[in-house]
Amino acid sequence: MKYVEKRHEPEAFTQWKDLANEDWQPTYGDLSGDLKASVKGTLMQEQGYICCYCERRLAEGDSHIEHFQPQSDPAVDPLDYRNLLCSCQNQIRKGEPRHCGNLKCDWFDPELLISPLDPDCENRFSFEGDGLIKPADQHDRAARETITRLGLDLPKLNDLRAGAIEPFLDDSLTHDELGQFVSGYLTMGADGRFGEFWTTIKYLFGDYAVA
Repeated sequence: MKYVEKRHEPEAFTQWKDLANEDWQPTYGDLSGDLKASVKGTLMQEQGYICCYCERRLAEGDSHIEHFQPQSDPAVDPLDYRNLLCSCQNQIRKGEPRHCGNLKCDWFDPELLISPLDPDCENRFSFEGDGLIKPADQHDRAARETITRLGLDLPKLNDLRAGAIEPFLDDSLTHDELGQFVSGYLTMGADGRFGEFWTTIKYLFGDYAVA
């Protein structure tokens, strides 16, 4: 889980909400078309185009706007941009395991769900060379519960993480080459994208990065 630093919401989104009056109040259900696409696009951009939870590459057709605190909670403003993220998985394909926002659904416990909006979230998890994810502190109940509730330890995601790790284990890489490789991977690309499973690579190979 990579820390997501929130930016300003799209101006068009702000202007649309400002149209509220005695006869009409905007709802999340009203958000559609180009305006919804603009909100989702801004969320994807501020996350470096990786899922807010598992860090898979976000695809336009296989991702959705995620309410960190569920909009089913009457205390939550469904249009509060500060509570919006972008999670992978839109429509679940037959036989595909649910994870991230789709598995989390309406569950929320501020004491047990680690937030990607928390600057310390990256330090709460550890990774192994075979792609396994665990709490960085074995006594961290919230990290353990977060992994379970988001399905971050599903075999599918473990295998994808292992695939991202494999190129860094190439024995033909010199120490300097590995350092350059890691540094490049952990740097946001010119296209505004982070590498998939960014925190996994940082945890396992970050010490090799060129200062």
